Amino acid sequence: MRVQHDGRSFTVEVAADGEGLVSHAGAALLAQVADKLRLTNAVSLQLAGLKQRRRGHDPGRVIRDLAVMLAAGGECVSDLATVRDQEALFGVVASDSTAFRMIDRIASEPELLEGLRQAHARARERFWKHHGAPGSLTIDVDATLITSHSEKEKAAGNYKGGFGFHPLEAYADETREALGGLLRPGNAGANTAADHITVLDRALEQIPAEHIESLRILVRADSAGATHALADYCREHRMRFSFGYELTEPVRAAILQIPEDAWVPALDQDGSERTNGQVSEITASLELASWPESSRVIVRRERPHPGAQLSFTDHDGYRFQAILTDQDEQQIATIECRHRQHAHVEDRIRDDKDTGLSKLPFKEFALNEVWLEIVMRTRPDRLDPGAATRR
Repeated sequence: MRVQHDGRSFTVEVAADGEGLVSHAGAALLAQVADKLRLTNAVSLQLAGLKQRRRGHDPGRVIRDLAVMLAAGGECVSDLATVRDQEALFGVVASDSTAFRMIDRIASEPELLEGLRQAHARARERFWKHHGAPGSLTIDVDATLITSHSEKEKAAGNYKGGFGFHPLEAYADETREALGGLLRPGNAGANTAADHITVLDRALEQIPAEHIESLRILVRADSAGATHALADYCREHRMRFSFGYELTEPVRAAILQIPEDAWVPALDQDGSERTNGQVSEITASLELASWPESSRVIVRRERPHPGAQLSFTDHDGYRFQAILTDQDEQQIATIECRHRQHAHVEDRIRDDKDTGLSKLPFKEFALNEVWLEIVMRTRPDRLDPGAATRR
């Protein structure tokens, strides 16, 4: 990662061992970046009421040190020792008990957690101002399962037979930034529209006000996001949508009626034609009146890789996938290729799990909500707008 400030260039090395997002040699630079962006100061202002003594630990510094600890591979508050042992780099670091009390106070007052989000939004506004805002923004929404090995508050069984939590998160694909998250019990519904809307509300609040009206926004989700309420929400907020679409019987019947000459080659990410895969549009063959006006359904077919197990719903050796979208481009292969980039969200979630999300450390649900908020701000490449172009 490279971050420029006042003509200087700081480089943070990415760890190769998978234990964290930066090497220990680069961890101090993350703290410097947070300070340069005035994120530390913004958090301090929002949490000023938590500092009870003049010589007490600054709240912004405590949150900053927790984020740095997570980026370096920490998993719980006690891992602050790895930062505390480097006073020459980080200064005086709060004790484990002080850091815990800070999280506990934030969790006990919802307005403080909201203040933490507002501080992140202001730092993002400052960063976009100095380093440029994206010309368009794609918000990827997806959920993941977090296993809990004890009966923490609101931990519950999930649809895969496990036990724990089922958070829902939103990321900006172009800048790789985490924009919003919602911690949920393990038995939370995958296609709960209200939860998707809550996460998108939080994501939109993170976009600087000067860009929110002019920025072209596309919301992507898998089939769990294909609900009428979420599609209507996107239309109401002037955002395009691209959702995975279930292969219902009407969709399958429409696919089987597609003439062979109506299939066009699918595209790879570099714009070249895929050697395996074709796309076609079946909008005219479906009843879509209940969806927002101009909604379309585009399908892709491809041959499974050698050894893959076909299901009884596959036809003529092909596997099919469908998307529901209101994008108005004529090149359906471009639209379908863009939707497949939703897979980037899996990398974002995996990185979050490597930096504290895989083990929500507290018994109380509210404390784990604060933890999720800190985790989602630890990725160093989310500070770098050039990261997406170097993927």
